[in-house]
Amino acid sequence: MLRSRKRALLLAPPDRNENVAGLARTPATRATVPPSASIVSTIVAFSIACSAASSIPQFSNSAVAVEQKPSCFNPGSQMKNNQTDMPNTEGALTGVRILDLTDERAIYGAKLLADLGADVVRPEPPEGDPLRARGPHREADAGMTSLWHRYFASNRRAFRVDTATEEGAAQLRQLAQAADIVLTCMHGFGADVLEVSAALEANPSLVVVETSSFGADGPWRDYLAPDLVAGALGGAVATTGDVDTPPLKTFGELNFMVSGAYVAIAALSALNHARERGEGQRVHVPVHECIASCLEHVLMWNWYSHTRPMRQDKSLARRGSLHWSNAYVVMQAVGGSIMVTPTPDVDAQLAWMIEEDAHDDLIDPKYLELENRPAFITRMMELLHQWVGTREVEDLMHDAQSRHCPYGWVLPIERVADNPQLEARDWWTEYPDGVRGPGAPYHFSATPWAMHGYEPAQDADALFAELDWGTQS
Repeated sequence: MLRSRKRALLLAPPDRNENVAGLARTPATRATVPPSASIVSTIVAFSIACSAASSIPQFSNSAVAVEQKPSCFNPGSQMKNNQTDMPNTEGALTGVRILDLTDERAIYGAKLLADLGADVVRPEPPEGDPLRARGPHREADAGMTSLWHRYFASNRRAFRVDTATEEGAAQLRQLAQAADIVLTCMHGFGADVLEVSAALEANPSLVVVETSSFGADGPWRDYLAPDLVAGALGGAVATTGDVDTPPLKTFGELNFMVSGAYVAIAALSALNHARERGEGQRVHVPVHECIASCLEHVLMWNWYSHTRPMRQDKSLARRGSLHWSNAYVVMQAVGGSIMVTPTPDVDAQLAWMIEEDAHDDLIDPKYLELENRPAFITRMMELLHQWVGTREVEDLMHDAQSRHCPYGWVLPIERVADNPQLEARDWWTEYPDGVRGPGAPYHFSATPWAMHGYEPAQDADALFAELDWGTQS
């Protein structure tokens, strides 16, 4: 088993030092605590953690003593998971107020912020959040609870509001003006009555993050795109499949997970700017641009393919798991598949193959010539295919990792669910009603994330009666 290492990010929540009655606002008194102690560190965590939830680099940051206000969540309704036994139950974003008007394009971003302790309220139309109908469902209860919604909409207070009425629209605008962050989606619920410009005028430090499929302008600005279409038009789908298959759909809604992570990063970046300079801002996050930004070497190949010896076209042909360098590919081993690469130390890989008598002609002096290095890599991968096919997949991965060769076993889903690394790091989390699900993609030592209750939506009047947004950073 790979050794686990505890990651630490010591984040202190911001000071809240303004007294406002109810939802009314008065001019902000700026906090004197350097924002880099909290918001900037959280941005760093998101930039790394949300993009690769299973591999968290090690960071450290000095804890800063600041005045901490109680969370706006009702303590009586909090549910604790296996991480909330720590002395400090404050979240990294405790006291940050967020109005969540996201749909599936950005709801993951709202979840990331809510899990860090922000006080997030989520309005729903009178008939309920349409995302509550999304599967899979938990059949054990009569309400057929959506496990999808329970995960993505957890740690929030939901309430029903009829924005078709003047009273409902006014309530939504009132919340927007009292919030620190507003997350909204183009064509989404509440977007038509929000009056963002008026909210920013009433609250100059407000951060508004607007997610759209393609952006606020351009020829496609009014187009809509579900996850599959977003991936197709953003270019991600074109990189899937093999030479003899059509492009493939990525599992679930990974494209919207990407845009959701960008939403969280954008919100924290803008909030940090507001804390430093007292200036709010309006941020646009087009899903289309989020996906295109992740194409990495695919775009580089398109622009600079004329410099590559393998050039056949302006784009690299779809070739399954085979990397453009020919040095990374998924191979079949005994009992499963494994990602194999001789990088970063090709000489170490060669030494291992010599040790296993699997090297054949790889020590031929001709491969020492620079012009023959591509042929050397191609030949090494051919021999690796043969050798890997004789090895048991799990033993091979551990053997490779012990030699600092970054092989990766393609774990079946049932083995991911029984992963000793995730168990050792207490990653699995008990959701309300005993549902076991994914944890957070980060581990903060001073401000651990916590799972709170997942309650049905309440009436707007009930929410306003209990809402305590009477302080401001």
